[in-house]
Amino acid sequence: MHDRPFSSLAIADTRLSVLDDCTPMAPPDPGAATLFMQSSVVLQAGQLEAAEALLRDALQLAPHLAEAHANLAWLLERRGLPEDALQHYAMASELQPGNARIQVNFGAFLAGRQFHNAAEVAYRLALLADPAMPGAWCNLGALQAQTFRDQDAEQSLRTALQLDARHVAAHVNLAFLLLRLGRFHEGWQHLEWRDWYRAIETRLDCPRWQGQPLAGCPVLLVYEAGHGDMIQFCRYLPLVRSRGASRVDVLCHPALKVLLQSLDGVGEVIGLDQEASGRTWHYWVPLLSLPGHFGTRFDTIVANIPYLQAPADRFDHWRAELLRVCPGPVLRVGLVWQGNADFENDAHRSLPDLGILAPLWAVVGVQFFSLQKGPGQRDVLRHQASQPLLDLADGLQDFADTAAVIGQLDLVISVDTAVAHLAGALGKPCWVLLPAVMTDWRWLEQRTDSPWYPEVLRLFRQPRQVGWAPVIEQLRVALTSEVNA
Repeated sequence: MHDRPFSSLAIADTRLSVLDDCTPMAPPDPGAATLFMQSSVVLQAGQLEAAEALLRDALQLAPHLAEAHANLAWLLERRGLPEDALQHYAMASELQPGNARIQVNFGAFLAGRQFHNAAEVAYRLALLADPAMPGAWCNLGALQAQTFRDQDAEQSLRTALQLDARHVAAHVNLAFLLLRLGRFHEGWQHLEWRDWYRAIETRLDCPRWQGQPLAGCPVLLVYEAGHGDMIQFCRYLPLVRSRGASRVDVLCHPALKVLLQSLDGVGEVIGLDQEASGRTWHYWVPLLSLPGHFGTRFDTIVANIPYLQAPADRFDHWRAELLRVCPGPVLRVGLVWQGNADFENDAHRSLPDLGILAPLWAVVGVQFFSLQKGPGQRDVLRHQASQPLLDLADGLQDFADTAAVIGQLDLVISVDTAVAHLAGALGKPCWVLLPAVMTDWRWLEQRTDSPWYPEVLRLFRQPRQVGWAPVIEQLRVALTSEVNA
């Protein structure tokens, strides 16, 4: 289902492979069977347009070929045509309700669109047909976690692992569940099953570090999927040095390279866009493995804030710039209302429009600054009449610039993005808006603060099935109090 690494709680299992055989309830037209088999070959080769044409031709000859409907639905979903995909998934499910693979894919499709009850029906049908399918148990567990049935979710995910001890998605989903509940010891163990970094193993000629002493060994810390992950867990670098490493280098996203050079004890910071050949390390380790290697528990979280800082020249530049555009004695507040649209839960964590924050404009004594990058920047112009938001985004070339700007602000208000982690790592007060659906594991349960960023981050949680209005009202009241203080 997903083409990127897992990074939040309650995601469905990776889609089962598209159906590559032809086993309908009734023998299909021979020509349709041939077209179906040809479509499977080209589909597996990534030739989506050719596969779609073959599947549609097959359905012209055999309109009741459930597998063709299922594969066409899978393909249409990939192409961003959910309404068309839904029609073909529904047809496939109706034609073969006892086909577990069809039901799992249909359930994952429905779950991704928050049709929770219908998705659970599909998963239950899959398990009725094949109770020993670990993928169905994994998806059901993910759905149960997403709908706040934690005990049921844990049982379903453990059932998946009993059936397949090496089921990656079940391990990772269980890790996110346990970590969200503060059960760190076992949670870190299951998180080690995330497999996105397998590709980098082929590029490095040294073993992965497993927590042993490092006396005199150079070590490479390897990037995680998101910028926020990198910012949050780079704090462990000094602990790696404390194990005796002679040098600790970092491989990171290009936009983080300058910023991470401010880490205490860091060696060389290498961007993903750079060639790493010619360098030698004795070990490499992904950043999210470090909390487990150092035995991090809920009450032993490493939180030496701040642990990052902006380069002096960037800081001075932005201090002068903000004094120029905003010389008055006001509360300076940075805003970020949208994250990366490719993130699996972005539809819920991001605000659909800057206008949702409009109640904040009524608070007197505040100057808002936009730190928003990407498509959300277009919102600024649309709301200039009601709020003269100062847009700084065009001048933010990387996270070092963003850090320098945040250093000039009094407060940052952000949805759950890397900027929230950056503010926390800099020790700058930040109010974080958290969605009710698939709240990320690192924010734990029902807390209004974060032990990862103590006395710095304040969490504003969206009530279930209510929308953002109550959260924005809480922000307005809190902001008014901040101005008055």
